[in-house]
Amino acid sequence: MREVTVTEVPENAQLIDVREVDEFAAVRARGAKNIPLSEFVSRVGEIDDEQDIYVICKAGGRSAKACEYLATRDIDAINVAGGTDGWVAAGLPTES
Repeated sequence: MREVTVTEVPENAQLIDVREVDEFAAVRARGAKNIPLSEFVSRVGEIDDEQDIYVICKAGGRSAKACEYLATRDIDAINVAGGTDGWVAAGLPTES
């Protein structure tokens, strides 16, 4: 599984946030799409596997699990280490 820091995520990247809906509603990386880990298996078809897939959560644990699941389906994904906490701390663009 590849991993990048929050500052290495390209602008306009396909960014999948696997936190739960309430966490996502509070604050999120700008442009992120919410597919909670609890719904991930049933909603994986919403991910465009023709472009790079960056997966983020709060700190990196849940996103790593999502990346591991995608790997079982032969889909490459990139875990965002540090998660949304790191994103906010780095002063990167957010929405709420």
